[in-house]
Amino acid sequence: MLVLNGNIHTMTDKDYKNGFIYIKDGKISSIGDMAELPGGLWDRQEQNNEPVLDVNGAWVMPGLVDAHCHAGITEEKRGQAGDDCNEITSPVTPYLRAIDAVDPMDPAFHDAIMAGVTSIMTGPGSSNVAGGQFAFMKVQGRSVDKMVLKAPAAMKVAFGENPKNNYGGKGKMPCSRMAVAGMLREELWKARCYKEKKEKGNIYPEEEDFRMECWLPVLDGKIPLKAHVHRAYDILTAIRIAKEFNLKMTLDHCTEGHLVADEIRESGFPVVTGPGFAARSKIEVKNMSFKTAGVLEQAGIKTAIMSDHPVSLIRYLPLYAGFCIKQGLSMEGGLRAITINAAQICGVSDRVGSLEAGKDADIAIFNDNPVEVFTHTLYTIINGKIVYQLGD
Repeated sequence: MLVLNGNIHTMTDKDYKNGFIYIKDGKISSIGDMAELPGGLWDRQEQNNEPVLDVNGAWVMPGLVDAHCHAGITEEKRGQAGDDCNEITSPVTPYLRAIDAVDPMDPAFHDAIMAGVTSIMTGPGSSNVAGGQFAFMKVQGRSVDKMVLKAPAAMKVAFGENPKNNYGGKGKMPCSRMAVAGMLREELWKARCYKEKKEKGNIYPEEEDFRMECWLPVLDGKIPLKAHVHRAYDILTAIRIAKEFNLKMTLDHCTEGHLVADEIRESGFPVVTGPGFAARSKIEVKNMSFKTAGVLEQAGIKTAIMSDHPVSLIRYLPLYAGFCIKQGLSMEGGLRAITINAAQICGVSDRVGSLEAGKDADIAIFNDNPVEVFTHTLYTIINGKIVYQLGD
């Protein structure tokens, strides 16, 4: 496919007011200014009967990335039968895998496509101290195994009200924030001891522990903890524990992040903030504000914006960025928060998040800036194929 005459926002240091993108075998083969378009590409298109898409000055961007949602796990329209977000019978379930619960037939996936969202980080909810493994995947397809880019992509852990309320009301641990932190420390301690023992050759294959094995990518720094945190002291507790065990981590929601921005910057951990459209339905989100992303940006913290679908609908992800821009986030920061920043935080920026030669041809084309409420998605392209066109 050849995309012509686009106002191309690459999410790198180089944009093109009137540019082209040549796609081959599902990847971006070349990108540049129309004045530099190789004449041979025209010949190739004609010889192979390959499509040419003249977008006539429309905004051309990387496919948008939702860095935190529960699409396919908490299915729309199916109630309890389609809700697999939390295993609420045990507070520590790290061995659960998002790929075993995601239903690609969930309408959320098509809604994402219509909004120009081409890939998502989806996984378990926040009722458990350790909830299980997230997966990063494309939003087009029928087989999860073919849609996944990275699994496991993160280990979900949760602090604050959710695990407290889910288990404390049943007379079980945790019923305090101390217990949440203590139970996570205990699990990580056991996992670290298991890892050290295995590295010394003191564990035979038949003795391998399925529950401990899932922590090895976390302890080896291959995937981060994905920490559900809202209040300032939960944010700091998560940072404290991650530092104790020398782990990578993303701070998700981070509702009161603007109150401890200096501490977050010092920690070096990135933030996935949101969902801003949700109600202040519990104490720990009483200070929720769209200004958080802007404060974090000004503090020098890498930040992405989430939908947390279905808490806030994935179809409005660009508008969430728009409201953050309205409250102080820079325009460039808002666009990066739903493209390259999200991809980098999710550990998949070698594949998605920017328009560069060699990356997946996941492209969103809009008639104007996507963070504006009246903007339409004209085309969504995933792996080099048009999967949505306005009016279809």
